[in-house]
Amino acid sequence: MKAYVHNAVGGPDCLRLDEVASPICGPSDVVVENRAIGLNPVDWKFIEWGHEAWSWPHVPGVDGAGVIIEVGAEVRHLSVGMPVAYHNDLLRPGSFAERTAIPARAAIPLPVGLPFEVAAAIPCPGLTAAQALAKLPSRPGARILLTGASGAVGGALLQLAGSRGWIIHAVASASQHARVKALGAAVCHDYRDSDWRRELTVNGDSRPFWAVIDLVSGAHAASLASLIAANGHLVCIQDRQETAPLPAFTSTISLHEVGLNALHGFGTDRLWSELVAKGQSIADSCAQGAFDPQLIEVVTFEDLPAALQRLKDGPNPGNRVVML
Repeated sequence: MKAYVHNAVGGPDCLRLDEVASPICGPSDVVVENRAIGLNPVDWKFIEWGHEAWSWPHVPGVDGAGVIIEVGAEVRHLSVGMPVAYHNDLLRPGSFAERTAIPARAAIPLPVGLPFEVAAAIPCPGLTAAQALAKLPSRPGARILLTGASGAVGGALLQLAGSRGWIIHAVASASQHARVKALGAAVCHDYRDSDWRRELTVNGDSRPFWAVIDLVSGAHAASLASLIAANGHLVCIQDRQETAPLPAFTSTISLHEVGLNALHGFGTDRLWSELVAKGQSIADSCAQGAFDPQLIEVVTFEDLPAALQRLKDGPNPGNRVVML
């Protein structure tokens, strides 16, 4: 089959299109004939970093969508011909290929007729957003601060949080404020404005937020901890808090880390079943026009490395997808 591979770490330009052996279907796997590939920041980051578990040449890519063409001997809930989307374990050969073997428990069955380019944009952004929201109890009327709100995960978070009754303050560039508000933000702040943090005092309250969901970095998240009300929550989607950002026995906030790929190694079948159910719900909402997949670019397989470079360079107000 055709696949993009690399023999060493580097940028997207180190990828080359090559002929490689088709994947072997393990007993708890399915093989998907890919119709679309979702591009995510974790793709170019691990192409740069590499991993000790990889063998070379390595096929990268975590997200894809297509049709099941082979089912492992132990798999009972999936069958050949089913359309699915998936988030694959980044330690395995990935989605930048015509076919990919994935853990069957990670396959998200798709509604009939959902375009594969839409389906491929769901797994990493949608399931990461679902993970982040699962950290927070329901509290209608609570104020939430969301940084990096205009990206793919931020947009998914805004849409999934819509039914929770939160008042969401979104941090994004001014050019994206109208779109971010359309996705569910109540208030927008421009991070390019040097005084944007001064706007975060609400009605004189210096700790106005029940939760902060940060998509920038661990250090950035820590810098916002003082804005969180007592017994509130700090959710990190990029990095995590290695040390407590506030003194002990002060506002006693709870710290949360989010890592979708970690669940391939540590998640139970039940947890994956819950995640897949959330992915199915998002896919159904996309099919009904109730969830915006935020597609900003759909390109051909031949343009994959260049699209991945554009993802790395940014900005990325949504998802970039490759069609096969």
